[in-house]
Amino acid sequence: MIDSSVFQGKKARYFTLGCKLNFAETSTFGDMLQRMGVTTAQEGETADICLVNTCSVTDIADHKCRQAIHRMVRNNPGAFVVVTGCYAQLQPETISRFEGVDLVLGNNEKASLVQFLSQKWTEKEGESLHQYYNVKTKDIKTFAPSCARGNRTRYFLKVQDGCDYFCTYCTIPLARGFSRNPTIASLVEQARQAAQDGGKEIVLTGVNIGDFGKSTGESFIDLVKALDEVEGVRRYRISSLEPDLISDELIECCAKSRAFMPHFHIPLQSGSDTVLRLMHRHYDRSLFAEKIVKIKEAMPDAFIGVDVMVGCRGETDECFEETYSFIEGLDVTQLHVFPYSERPGTAALKISHVVDDKTKKERSRRLLALSDEKTQTFYARHTGKDVEVLFEKAARGKTMHGFTDNYVRVELPANMAREEYDNEILRVRLGGFNRDKTALKVETLS
Repeated sequence: MIDSSVFQGKKARYFTLGCKLNFAETSTFGDMLQRMGVTTAQEGETADICLVNTCSVTDIADHKCRQAIHRMVRNNPGAFVVVTGCYAQLQPETISRFEGVDLVLGNNEKASLVQFLSQKWTEKEGESLHQYYNVKTKDIKTFAPSCARGNRTRYFLKVQDGCDYFCTYCTIPLARGFSRNPTIASLVEQARQAAQDGGKEIVLTGVNIGDFGKSTGESFIDLVKALDEVEGVRRYRISSLEPDLISDELIECCAKSRAFMPHFHIPLQSGSDTVLRLMHRHYDRSLFAEKIVKIKEAMPDAFIGVDVMVGCRGETDECFEETYSFIEGLDVTQLHVFPYSERPGTAALKISHVVDDKTKKERSRRLLALSDEKTQTFYARHTGKDVEVLFEKAARGKTMHGFTDNYVRVELPANMAREEYDNEILRVRLGGFNRDKTALKVETLS
């Protein structure tokens, strides 16, 4: 039983690291506390409750988590500090010893975060509690529902958690547990509620979304079809799909869909079959290229984002050049490039060939330059077009931004922006690039 009276009049501060899934979960925790009388601490205010939702995908992520925790403690003296997420699952005891930390919850326990907070609140009497609760990865069974937007325009709907793909470089299955999901019926209800609350766009989040159905015997394509029928939701986006889980039927379904946008994000990781085998990925470059071609045949203007890892163990100069030339020949829009990071407990540590940091940086630089070239070429094809853009909130008198259905970033100059345009889909004519070539400017509002 939650005693909401302990939260009345309290102020909270939240900090999220990592993926959209983490953001969705933090937003949901914030909504739950708000319903109990907790407000968000404003700049300059000291919070009573601090929540840090962590990531552990790289050693840099771990470092940022530690910095965020220490900063929260330093800036909010006496606050009840809770740490959860993937870093908390993998290093709970270590984090619990940090100065000022009261409660560390693993990825199984975070589903009961508010209950834990209510119970432990009265135990704190000046000194930090330094307590942690987590179970072994194989015992992570809970699914914490989440459909929230926080202070953003778009809603983020968590449809799946965990992963059964044990890629050699990745700690996510160790931190998140096995693949699991709620029912389609429950997700449809959450989407309906988001629409009733004014949501026009929903992003589907998860760890391995295409694997949806392991817990319920349903399928991802069934989920897509069911969500497409929810009235009021104008747009859906899928945060990421493994290439081997993108079926021809799913591509056709999205192409004919009322509300699923022509926008895909697909992890490649490497364009070298040698490296893909070392990574234990579930596809080769031929299959990946085939999926890109089929998506573009069905949706010629589709935006396709691609994850690429550089400098992983076993990536020789020849393997990287294979990756570069492969991606260069793909009709994709943007690359999310990140350097390989050694993660304790992963099988990749058994691979002998190690890439030095200088080489990783140079490979990243080359791929990021290629990404900019591909993105700008894609954007340039849209200048002069009349399109619909969902605009997002901006500070008064500042430039507004939004996205077309196929995820072209659009800039609305401050002299044309209006507060009432937030969360509105407006028809505009696109002009040329903005100053830094990261968006197309609005030429006219239709």
